[in-house]
Amino acid sequence: MTKTLAQMADDVLRTPNGRAKTKLSRKYAAQWQAARENGATPEVGVITPPDCPARPDQPALLSPRDVPKRKPGTEEGRKALLHAVAHIELNAVDLHWDVIARFSHVKLPIGFFDDWVKAADEESKHFNLMCDCLEEMGSYYGQLPAHAGMWRAAEETKDDLLGRLAVVPMVLEARGLDVTPGMIDIFKRAKATSAVEALEVIYAEEVAHVAYGSKWFHFLCGRHDIDPKPKFHELVQTYFHGPLKPPFNEEKRADAGLPPDFYWPLAQ
Repeated sequence: MTKTLAQMADDVLRTPNGRAKTKLSRKYAAQWQAARENGATPEVGVITPPDCPARPDQPALLSPRDVPKRKPGTEEGRKALLHAVAHIELNAVDLHWDVIARFSHVKLPIGFFDDWVKAADEESKHFNLMCDCLEEMGSYYGQLPAHAGMWRAAEETKDDLLGRLAVVPMVLEARGLDVTPGMIDIFKRAKATSAVEALEVIYAEEVAHVAYGSKWFHFLCGRHDIDPKPKFHELVQTYFHGPLKPPFNEEKRADAGLPPDFYWPLAQ
């Protein structure tokens, strides 16, 4: 490896095109993972990443209230749903490389970086699966407008690693565990086999990403002698705007190390 992990993360964040970004992400993840499998501990390094990742000219980014409502019973609605998932996955690629780069100055076990490299690699795969499904339907990522608020959690937690772990994997990604089964049902009813298979891959792999958040949140709370549950409630109320929305996928959340007394007190 000729670059530090932080430099790799910065390169990914500064690449605007989604397919190019995820190709570079997967290349760097493979380099890191190969080095680790060979028993090496490559240098993490320290870097100051951009405040916002580079983005393609399309899609147009709109305020959440201005994004058109999706009607999943129609083909256009299903395209819009896949487009929204692609947008979430691309943001997740940047979020996972950003947590590596932005907190590269914090003394952390090498396993922290192993986990987020793996998560970034999987999110890159997920973005490409969604793009493939869109192209199969005669569409593409960037054809429709998308949610402009996806990076807000990163901006607001740029100086707070515990806050980042609480809000991104333990709230936003956990929400994916709640809603993905319903999406899979929509595409099963439409007999859209490729989309069903892609969403099932995403659903299976997202559990681990939530689990990484919970694991490292608890690790850091232990390091600083903080009670995790009240701290989680405090951070979510600080950085997440509005209550959490049930119904919750309690089984998958439990698999990811999120007990009900973490999220139910924050629900509507």
